[in-house]
Amino acid sequence: MNDVVLSIRGLERTYVTGAGSLPVLKGVDLDLRAGEIVGLVGPSGSGKSSLLHAAGLLERPDAGRIAVLGADCSNLNERERTRVRLATIGFVYQFHHLLPEFSAEDNVAIPMMIAGAPKRVARERARVLLADLGLGDRTHHQPAQLSGGEQQRVAVARALANAPRLLLADEPTGNLDPTTSTAVFDSLYALARSQGVAALVATHNFELARHMDRVFALRDGHLEPWSAE
Repeated sequence: MNDVVLSIRGLERTYVTGAGSLPVLKGVDLDLRAGEIVGLVGPSGSGKSSLLHAAGLLERPDAGRIAVLGADCSNLNERERTRVRLATIGFVYQFHHLLPEFSAEDNVAIPMMIAGAPKRVARERARVLLADLGLGDRTHHQPAQLSGGEQQRVAVARALANAPRLLLADEPTGNLDPTTSTAVFDSLYALARSQGVAALVATHNFELARHMDRVFALRDGHLEPWSAE
């Protein structure tokens, strides 16, 4: 059985600046399978975010093919791309972007209600996800009442709320101290693994990268296997 969740072939992306053209992706190929956590490392400006945005159907590449669950998404219109994102993809960013006036439970439940889940079902799943992330006693706290690590774990729960098949994380621990970074990553890793989610995680943290199933470095627009050695 084919368990490839994300398949990228020949991805190219060039930005036009005042100084001229800046190619950042020059033919990237990548497959992600269900249940595996794949790391993406590289210096700022190497194209990590561009790759994630293209994989998440947030930006259109200049060339290449992106397939999600075997379906080619390269030529979908914006409405169809939005439908695939809502049904299939979860996102975690460096900054949590939680709604400050709502509780942790609300922040996780709201995406499910937007997707059509009944309020009771959404709230119950939100409580389960938060408990799985060690926040069972913080469900009614607003973001300002939570630590940075707790806020980011709420963001992880929100990303997984609609049971996505693909999780894309862009420096999810980048603004946290080392101890908190490890705790948040461990939570993300365990929950994604238990739910069989394919995850692509961009990070500057080589120590965290060592714990992923595979790691690639973006160098001169191409993906290369990365080793901690």
